[in-house]
Amino acid sequence: MMKVSVTTTSFELSDGDLRQLCQLGVDCIDFGKGSSFPGVKEQGYPDLDAVLKMKKRVRSFGLDVNRVTLPDLSETFMKNEEGSEKELENSVNAVKVFGEAGIKIVRQRFAGDTFNYMTKSYQARQRGGAIARGESLGFQKEPYETPTLEQHEQWWSRFRDAYAKLVPTCEDYDVKLAMHPSDSPNHDTPFGGLGYRRIIDEFPSKHVGYVYCVGTRAEEGGSPLVLNEINQYGRKDRIFLVHFRNVRGSLPTAGAFEEALLDDGDMNMFKILLELRKVGYNGCLNPDHVPMMEGDRPDLDGNWAHSNIGWSYGSVGFAYSIGYIKALLAALVEFEG
Repeated sequence: MMKVSVTTTSFELSDGDLRQLCQLGVDCIDFGKGSSFPGVKEQGYPDLDAVLKMKKRVRSFGLDVNRVTLPDLSETFMKNEEGSEKELENSVNAVKVFGEAGIKIVRQRFAGDTFNYMTKSYQARQRGGAIARGESLGFQKEPYETPTLEQHEQWWSRFRDAYAKLVPTCEDYDVKLAMHPSDSPNHDTPFGGLGYRRIIDEFPSKHVGYVYCVGTRAEEGGSPLVLNEINQYGRKDRIFLVHFRNVRGSLPTAGAFEEALLDDGDMNMFKILLELRKVGYNGCLNPDHVPMMEGDRPDLDGNWAHSNIGWSYGSVGFAYSIGYIKALLAALVEFEG
């Protein structure tokens, strides 16, 4: 049975936070920021005792930890500069810590997997004045250069260097290594449609797969692409977590897109759910990048202006999305009889 998870970018969750998540019917927590874990600032990777203590506390509220994030691999690593191998060593050690703590899904972030300069970010106003993130190719008038093929392959060389050490460690500790697609999926981004598939081609381990972001992939090709990719990756059992996000428009069709509430975008999210069920997916559905509603205190990120990244106490938009997903899951049970 599929469950509901929410992302938090903070390690410190109060009793009130955990009670509210439990009351909303959330099943699991995804920790979206690797640097938030105790120990990362001091030694470069999380402290095992702190992670175990956190996990025990989360479980005491009827929740569990679903996915965590490794320390970032920065431009230093991607350009193979001094100190780069220490960064990778920290990520490998983080996998070991999370594996020993019994946490089964990790995500590694790589600098340079998005080309945010290719689009112009704007504040999209939607139903009732809800505020959402918009990205437009046409509104971007500043000149820019994209990587050459040689630079692209150099980037992938460093990606392979990282995965060559991370994947065996994940196998040893029975941890799944999940990659999020490039957001936005502009042309030639490393984890756009072609690059995203390349990950499991080059690393065919069953421990390698995806944080499959429905919204991000719809930005590249709409509902048909999403359904096709779910079928492609899902029947190979490579979808480890689903970011359940709706959007309006796409870069190929409109030259722009806007994030939207689950019931207010271009996609029929129940059809997405049916496709996930068809391929046997039984992981978490995570509402992310939720539009800001009246009374929200949004968790914004400088890389994606106007995008509400993670759950926060009293978030109306997230509460709405959690309820919507739970209703879809209940409808799915009745639909299947």
